[in-house]
Amino acid sequence: MEGKEKKLSDQRLLWFLFKNCFVISACTFGGGMVIISMLQKKFVEELGWIEQKEVMDLVAIAQSCPGVMAVNASMIIGYRVAGAAGTLMAALGTILPPMLILTAVSACYVQFRENHVIALLLRGMQAGVAAVMMNVTMTLAGSVLKEKKTLPILMLAGASAATVLFGVDIILIILGCGCISAAMAVCGKKEAV
Repeated sequence: MEGKEKKLSDQRLLWFLFKNCFVISACTFGGGMVIISMLQKKFVEELGWIEQKEVMDLVAIAQSCPGVMAVNASMIIGYRVAGAAGTLMAALGTILPPMLILTAVSACYVQFRENHVIALLLRGMQAGVAAVMMNVTMTLAGSVLKEKKTLPILMLAGASAATVLFGVDIILIILGCGCISAAMAVCGKKEAV
């Protein structure tokens, strides 16, 4: 009896994970950083299933892995919450809404392209996306600044300058920051031994 109750609660957890990822994905426009903000609000602030510090790692991993950042991020959360089954349910919940929306849009593309109201709606959504991305940027930068560690602050400033001032490709910045962090981790382990 206990095993059946546990299995049922696991099924509820998987359904909850799928449903939340589906709703977040269906209601989020603007790409990976926007959905990261929504996932953070749901799984960090509301549910407390992951910690704020983990979000930084989640963003780094999701951006570094091949594929869509939103799907990568939700898969990582799914795995963290419910293992391999959670990964599958979170991925399905994140992939289905855009797939359904794009199928509908492609079927009616000509009508959408020429509709003035839809063009205005999309233009308005761009402003909302910009605001959400600024919020994510300030939240993540605030996490780095709160720790008051010199190297991460210098990496944040250097990565920002490289992107904004010099137009360096984001992949190179991620790889560079990853190499610096890996070197620091190796040096830290050697000192501990």
